Amino acid sequence: MNKSFIKFVTDFGPLLVFFSFYYKSEKNLIVAIPPFIVATLIALAIVWILEKKIPMVPLLGGIFITLFGGLTIYFDNPIFIYVKPTIINILFGLALLMGKFFTNEPILKKILGKSLQLSNEGWKILNLRWVYFFFGLAVINEIIWRTFCPEQEYIWVNFKVWGILPITIIFTAFQISIINKYKLNE
Repeated sequence: MNKSFIKFVTDFGPLLVFFSFYYKSEKNLIVAIPPFIVATLIALAIVWILEKKIPMVPLLGGIFITLFGGLTIYFDNPIFIYVKPTIINILFGLALLMGKFFTNEPILKKILGKSLQLSNEGWKILNLRWVYFFFGLAVINEIIWRTFCPEQEYIWVNFKVWGILPITIIFTAFQISIINKYKLNE
């Protein structure tokens, strides 16, 4: 089988499942979350079977989806799923920010250092920008869900899926100038 196709299916299949149940149930999160959790766990199992490992980001995503989705279902309260992106983004931001206290170099360098060669100054700038980005996403998520939910919950759902990805792509594209400026000659 084609690995890139399987990666695409395991990355976006659970979202497709979520959306189909969400819109078929007339925009009911409580109905859409259980199939989303199951689809996410199946996707993680497929990755494990094929790769004999699960990368950290999908694993953390699966844990958080299961935890916050489970809390949403158990308490019949969507606030848990609303705050999930806020908590995840704050944790990522804190990990990048606090990493310097545990290592001599920015955490981002530890993650991307093999595929991207930058000067130490470049890594510090890039790392700090991602810290601000994650904290900014957390703030935006809080504004959206507190402004539109529960009356217009679909706005938050659409922002969560169709807003955060383009924002991330655009932000990443804006980092190319810093990468080019501090790139080490190979």
